[in-house]
Amino acid sequence: MTLIAKLQYRNLVMLLGCCIHGEERMLIYEYMPNGSLDSLIFAGVENTISKSLTWRRRLDIIVGIAQGVLYLHRDSRLRIIHRDLKASNVLLDCGMNPKISDFGLARTFGGDQSSATTRVVGTYGYMSPEYVIDGLFSIKSDVFSFGVMILEILSGKSNRRFHHPDHNFNLLGHAWKLWIEGKAFELLDPLVEGSFSMSEVLRCIQIGLLCVQKCPKDRPTMSTVLLMLITKTIVLPQPNQPGFYTERKSSDTKIICWLRATI
Repeated sequence: MTLIAKLQYRNLVMLLGCCIHGEERMLIYEYMPNGSLDSLIFAGVENTISKSLTWRRRLDIIVGIAQGVLYLHRDSRLRIIHRDLKASNVLLDCGMNPKISDFGLARTFGGDQSSATTRVVGTYGYMSPEYVIDGLFSIKSDVFSFGVMILEILSGKSNRRFHHPDHNFNLLGHAWKLWIEGKAFELLDPLVEGSFSMSEVLRCIQIGLLCVQKCPKDRPTMSTVLLMLITKTIVLPQPNQPGFYTERKSSDTKIICWLRATI
């Protein structure tokens, strides 16, 4: 509560108050009428609101989330790593502006601190490889989670629940497969309406893949990510293989269930 109270930014959910009465503990936030991002992008054709997610609106949501994460990493009074960035923790106001919520797992960093180790907590499908395997988290962990969200927003598919009839990759592996085959445009959600530039779509997919690269040092910082999103003249580097780029096997089901039970 103390941490959230110190954060005031347009792309973060505003804390209005709190209540502690006996065993009852409550946080009161500003009302976000359009709910969570995941309820819209994963709703499918039956959801009329999801159909309003035009290309421009999806891009604006991506940029808004990037601005919020950059504020946490660089511009807030405290240097903060969220550690649980995911589509369900992004809420949308009446104007469909994204606001990051749920700072229960957030951690503050000292000015010269670059990484730390801790018990692994978070959401399977959004956590970076170094965090899942070694408990090591840094600002690059949030960058990885943000990259997953970019690919989810563009495709309308959940990384955790992604299935494809032709292979057993997750969404990251599917996006990488399409990228190296020169068919990345196939990742775009068919529900996207309105006019858009295919070069702009491919650029966003490339930025998403840059964020989910396996090695933290290869991932851009959020300041670079935001610059790449809003400046079309910047030449982007080619992404390397993403983290967790392996095809699932039948034996992997037990491992996934174990991970979900322990996270």
